[in-house]
Amino acid sequence: MRCNKAAAVLLPQATPGRSLAEVAPSWLDAAHRTVRLPRQKPATETRASFSGALGGRRFEAHPSVRDDGTIAWWLVDDTDHQLVRDALHLERERTAFLAKASSALLSSLNLGRCMEVTARMAAQSLADAALVIAPTRGQRMPVVTCLRGGVPSLAHETADPNDVPGLGEALRGFPPVPSRWIDPSTAPRWMVPEGFGPVGSMVITPLPGHGVPAGALVLLRRARSGAFTEEEEVFAQLFAARAGAAMSAARLYAEQTAITEVLTRELLPPALHQVSGVDFAGGYRPSADHERVGGDFYDVHPAPVEGEASLVALGDVCGKGLEAAVLTGKIRSTLHALLPLADDHQRMLSLLNTALLDSRHARFATLVLASAVRRGSGVDLRLTSAGHPPPLIVRADGTVEEADTHGTLVGAIHEVSAHTAAVTLAPGECCVLYTDGITEAKGGPMGGVLFGDERLRRALSTCASMPAEGIVEHVQMLAAQWVGDRHHDDMAVVVIAAPRTHHLSAVNGHTRGRFTG
Repeated sequence: MRCNKAAAVLLPQATPGRSLAEVAPSWLDAAHRTVRLPRQKPATETRASFSGALGGRRFEAHPSVRDDGTIAWWLVDDTDHQLVRDALHLERERTAFLAKASSALLSSLNLGRCMEVTARMAAQSLADAALVIAPTRGQRMPVVTCLRGGVPSLAHETADPNDVPGLGEALRGFPPVPSRWIDPSTAPRWMVPEGFGPVGSMVITPLPGHGVPAGALVLLRRARSGAFTEEEEVFAQLFAARAGAAMSAARLYAEQTAITEVLTRELLPPALHQVSGVDFAGGYRPSADHERVGGDFYDVHPAPVEGEASLVALGDVCGKGLEAAVLTGKIRSTLHALLPLADDHQRMLSLLNTALLDSRHARFATLVLASAVRRGSGVDLRLTSAGHPPPLIVRADGTVEEADTHGTLVGAIHEVSAHTAAVTLAPGECCVLYTDGITEAKGGPMGGVLFGDERLRRALSTCASMPAEGIVEHVQMLAAQWVGDRHHDDMAVVVIAAPRTHHLSAVNGHTRGRFTG
């Protein structure tokens, strides 16, 4: 074989008379054996090319058939190009990994799920094992651990994070400590998964959150896996930034959900039942199926003393949704504070009107107050409407009467007035309070017809002697069927009924008796 000066530097043992297999690397010899000579021997280069390592560099080898039938190999140094290609391939893989991580982390607003996804993805692509540590809650530190190819597991550790170099700082949001400064042998037992073996390298990096640190990410490699490079630590920080943002959003969502649940629970209409021998039932349907509260409300306040009247309030705030629900909460709390004045409906409405005018809410409301007390076998009612549809009285024979009450809505003008009506319910009779969301519901066969007052009265005339719960369900069912899946306003209905049968029970003939239906 023969070689030029440059080839002689790469292959110092190449001398005339020696074969290629004796002096060249195996990949070049194997390539030489695969090249076939053409039948004719013009000097030409073949299209085949091969590559491999030689002298610590990477070369591309191109065969060329000479006139004498021998094959000349031209070696081209491709080391720098290969490094660029490898770097580009690695960057593409990492970009794809970060995109996949972002998609997986943002697919859930559950904090536990985000911690599991973070630990599993980190263990699969960044380390032999990964731990995701959330900020300490009391004396317990939530930790999700995952081995490569394993399933994440949650534990609550009572260890002090400050005992682990870099962990306490990471949980407080400080920049990460370089892994070369951390002695992996100092990793406590709770941090090393069972059966993991000796820790060869450890990275601890914070999980940045929205203003507050979301936790810390710990990456572990076995001794035989090699230490983390500086470039790998930087990439781990990029991944941690995405994981921390997702965990922070999940924690914020959980906190807001808990707050909303508490506030909504206070705004929801109460479950009604029999109080002091009077049957109460109510139903509420918000304007949107995805909402739980709105602008309609009702309450029943039992009398503090047996034999006195219970107060019923049903109202409709201008607007709907959460903003209207906030004002309903204000009205309900104000009425509750005015319960000592429950015997004087006019004064209650005046004070409520003043409270609404002094507030920052630019909304008004209509409502109706009802005082109900059991007298013998019947129920005495005092009904006062403040700009609200008058209550309907359903007699035992099916006759439907409109209570003679009217008044001014509250929250709009400085002076309000109202007329109170007195009504007595015989056994089996009831009083129906409702909001205009029922009567103004549009639907029917043509889709744009109001449910209307007359249709409501006809429906109630068939409810004579029905239980209060049954009347509420019947009205709600008819209204729901009428609107179908069309848009509608909030709907609320309350039924006050005198039970058909009753007895007065007492213990030893001395204690206060209670009416039961």
